[in-house]
Amino acid sequence: LKCRGPVTPETRHVVYAVEISDIGFNPAPYVLADAHMYADGQHIVMFRGMSMQMSGMTREGLEAFWQSRRSPASAEIPCKDAFSREQILAFARGKPSDAFGAPYRPFDRQRFIARLPAPPYSFISRVTQVDAAPWELKPDGWARIVWNMHPDDWYFRAHRSDGMPLCILMEIGLQACGFLAAYMGSALKSEKDLRFRNLDGQATLEANVMRDRGPVDARARLLSSSMAGDMLIEQFAFEVYQQAQRVYAGETSFGFFTEAALERQVGLGKDDHSGDWARWRADRPSEPLVLADLAPIAPDDPGMDDTADFGLPAAALRMIDRIEVFDPLGGDQGLGYLLAAKDVDPKAWFFRAHFFQDPVCPGSLGIESFMQLLRYAARERWPDLAGTHMPLIATDRPHIWRYRGQVRPANKRITVEALIHTVEDGPQPALWAHGYLKVDGLCIYKMQDFGLRLVKRR
Repeated sequence: LKCRGPVTPETRHVVYAVEISDIGFNPAPYVLADAHMYADGQHIVMFRGMSMQMSGMTREGLEAFWQSRRSPASAEIPCKDAFSREQILAFARGKPSDAFGAPYRPFDRQRFIARLPAPPYSFISRVTQVDAAPWELKPDGWARIVWNMHPDDWYFRAHRSDGMPLCILMEIGLQACGFLAAYMGSALKSEKDLRFRNLDGQATLEANVMRDRGPVDARARLLSSSMAGDMLIEQFAFEVYQQAQRVYAGETSFGFFTEAALERQVGLGKDDHSGDWARWRADRPSEPLVLADLAPIAPDDPGMDDTADFGLPAAALRMIDRIEVFDPLGGDQGLGYLLAAKDVDPKAWFFRAHFFQDPVCPGSLGIESFMQLLRYAARERWPDLAGTHMPLIATDRPHIWRYRGQVRPANKRITVEALIHTVEDGPQPALWAHGYLKVDGLCIYKMQDFGLRLVKRR
């Protein structure tokens, strides 16, 4: 045991870490570990050879217990499907009536209808159960979906981390809401053609979805709906699970709008605008850092360029082209400030996937660009952890998003900025930030309290 510092009333944050050195049976189950304690990032205690032994349990009993909970990464959850993958794809880019039946036949050819995302941004393998009644837009039971992810899915290879990217995790929950909206016949409430947009939400990550732990299931439930003219607003609750553990949960609202209403987008109000940041930024110019395009270049690219650190994702998932401002201190405004930009490519893969006949950049990919700014800040702040740690989404703190606009193929330039407000040092450091996204100068997204943590690779 070595002690090299105190914890006092002035200490703000303490981290405890254990490094397992041995697990075995002698004959009872035991574990040996080295323990460490950090106070405000300073290593103050080291305890080598801590031990724990378990009585009343045999090796066979323990192995049988864990085997019953273990699920192969490629296993699928057995069930009788309420809706198949083929039906989901029919609603994404085929005939809506093949998914939901006769009431949707007018949308097969004559009319436009808001769709679910198509591959490679479709994350519903099947719908296992729907408790709510079809064609009735009222609060009712849950719709349950399954996404049979695999460890080598394109977004894991592009993300360069064992944890699922936040944009994919969000989409799994939000697409369950989108399915339920279609199942309840939301598009039938107006004689006009309506587009479908996510408006805002609040959610908490309880655990990261890991690539080697098997499929993910999600559920969504309508909480309320309101109609004003041709505008329909729906509020949902959603939950995401992996291996029967709830990992992500929150509430979100969607709107159905006419094309004319979407063309009149005015962005976020003055109270949400980032003008103060912009004035502060102007005093701190820096040379843009152009980011390299690493494979996979697109979701269907089988290649993969290696990287030794927890740098930015490969081009298939990367949503920023260049870092234009990075102030690691942040001045009086916070603990760090970043600004990045992306040129809009009208041929980008996500416009083809989201949505059929209504190309728009997914809001979740806008949030992903913000998370990638945090990833860059973490790499610059803790460079000594390159090669040993990977980025995961920070858990157990609610985050909030708000959308008041859209990115369409005709737009030219996206900018995203992050103001880091909390930094946590230690063996698994983390940071949290607020942010904004603008398209052609119009501020359309606001993000609050999103966080990133660096975790030692397994």
